[in-house]
This record gives sequence, structure tokens and C-alpha cells, in this order.
Amino acid sequence: MPRSAEQTRKRILEAAYRLFRRQGFSRVSMGEIAADARLTKRTLYHHFRSKDDLLARVLEAQHELALQAFWTFADKLTGSAETIVDAMFQELAVWVDKPRWAGSGFTRLVIELADLPGHPARTIARRHKAQMERCLAELLARAGVAQPEELAREVWLLSEGAISLILVHGDRGYSAAAMRAARTLVRHHVGAHTRTKRRYAQRRPSRSALAS
Repeated sequence: MPRSAEQTRKRILEAAYRLFRRQGFSRVSMGEIAADARLTKRTLYHHFRSKDDLLARVLEAQHELALQAFWTFADKLTGSAETIVDAMFQELAVWVDKPRWAGSGFTRLVIELADLPGHPARTIARRHKAQMERCLAELLARAGVAQPEELAREVWLLSEGAISLILVHGDRGYSAAAMRAARTLVRHHVGAHTRTKRRYAQRRPSRSALAS
């Protein structure tokens, strides 16, 4: 793609993302997106055949940016599962405290498109959320957690729940409450697996018993 066309597409995607996040999918017209990107509607439709197609491409771009941001953040993390989870919710607290914070764009758009299960944006959003959960599971596995996928799903549920309730109530205290709940969850998970390993070790016959 020529550089000028690539730059134009980038302007369109950035304008569409701003407007979709601020106003929602259904309330934004292609004309508004063209105006925000300082383009004609004809140019906009040259690059994206429909608003549905544009939304899908916006979410694809945001998915890549979010993954890059996650691993930039994750590369700084070391230590126990509790340390990792604490850092994750501290990052959440910083994010939700930003001016004009409006929640997760992926979640908001999926809710808006709830009656369109086959919409490409829903498919992309579902893949995005699943990928982020797998990334968390990978971090927990590096920390030596047994069954990291199970713990990642439960911690991710707390994170998504906190985001939704902060959006509903405007109360950022839910991020701290979610952090406390996540800490309890991690301790229980790690403790349960430690106790299981001890019981298993106690039940195994000793080498001398096996040799007799």
C-alpha cells in the first residue's frame, strides 16, 4: 500500500476509534467519521466499504495495540503470582482514573451489538478478550502457578467486573475491591495446590518401603 494511502487509513481508524468510544457505534455516522478525519465520504468509502467493515478494522488495530501494551507492561513483572496480580490491578486503577475514561471499548461495543451475534466486531472482541486472558495465564505459569489458566480466568473475571461496575457507578473504589478479592483468590489457589502436593507426598510410599 502506498504510504499516502496507509497514512489516510490510519487517520480514518484513529478518527473512528475516537468517535466510536465517545458516542458508540450506532450513534456515529460515516459522515462524522469523514469530517473528523478531514476527508470526504467518497475517500472514506474508498478505503472501507461500510461502517461495519470499519468497526472491525478499528478493533483489529486496537487489539494489536493492546497486546503490545500488555507485553510492555508484563516484561517489567517478576516475582510471585500475587505480585503480578497486584501490579495488574494497580495498572487498572491508573487507567480508570484517566480523564473521560469510558470503560473497555471492546466490551461496550459488544454489548451494543448484542443482537448481532455474527457481526465481525463481536468475533474480534471475543478473540481479543480470550487472547488477553491467555497472556495473563502465561505470566502466571512463568511464576510457577499450578493450573494457571484456571486462576487467570478467575482473576480476569474480577478485572472485567470491576471495569463494568466502575462504568455503571462511577466509583473507582471497585478497582481496589477487585485487587483485594484477587489477592485472596491467589492465596487460596496457591495454598490449595500446596496442600494437595503435601497430601500426595505423604501418601506415597517411601523408597525403603518399596525396596522391602
